[in-house]
Amino acid sequence: MTGRYTAGIQKRRKPNPDQRRRELCDAAIQLLADDGAKGLSHLKVDARAAVPDGTTSFYFRTRSALLRAVAERMVELDLAALQSVADRAGLDDAASASTLAKLVIQSGEEPQLSRTKARYELTMQATRDPELAATLQRATDAFTKLHHDILVQLLPHGAELDPAVVDDLSNVTLTFINGLLLRFVHGDRIIDSPEQLDGVLSAVVTGILRSEQQGRLTHDGASLPPRGKRTAPSR
Repeated sequence: MTGRYTAGIQKRRKPNPDQRRRELCDAAIQLLADDGAKGLSHLKVDARAAVPDGTTSFYFRTRSALLRAVAERMVELDLAALQSVADRAGLDDAASASTLAKLVIQSGEEPQLSRTKARYELTMQATRDPELAATLQRATDAFTKLHHDILVQLLPHGAELDPAVVDDLSNVTLTFINGLLLRFVHGDRIIDSPEQLDGVLSAVVTGILRSEQQGRLTHDGASLPPRGKRTAPSR
């Protein structure tokens, strides 16, 4: 009876495969942040995750498979965080804008800073791994679209803006945010609060909206109609 009881407990405690993959990927993210891509191995992930040797290689047969899984896990975490901002947009625009800025600032602080560092490590690896590059590109596309949609919801009359102008706003602000995150990785806290970031992004947006080249700043705008012939859609 005791043997069957013990076996039953062990069976019930057997880890869910999806949960185990997430735990291994989270351990790998921390390793990438601490030791860089060269410090990542299956056995080191086993040790960091406190699982038996061979567990990581069972779930991810190759190093490339592990890296791709880590990239997908980071995408999952990043998009979930950004989606929380999108869900607030339209309900309380001021709170949503502040939440977006807070999310960026937190990316420069632990525990999120480790994920930021790991993301840049993966980006460098992707230059030599086409499959990893494809995974990261899908993440970039999804992240860019969500960022774009949040901007439309947060900006006054955002839905009435020329789509090319919104593209400029999205491309420039996202490029600034990416550059800011890179400085965070290097320990450079040039911007240290959500309020400060809100002010900078507001100034960027204002500058773009006042520019004669709005709608053409991040592409040539060759397919766009002359400025005087554009009309904003009515609500």
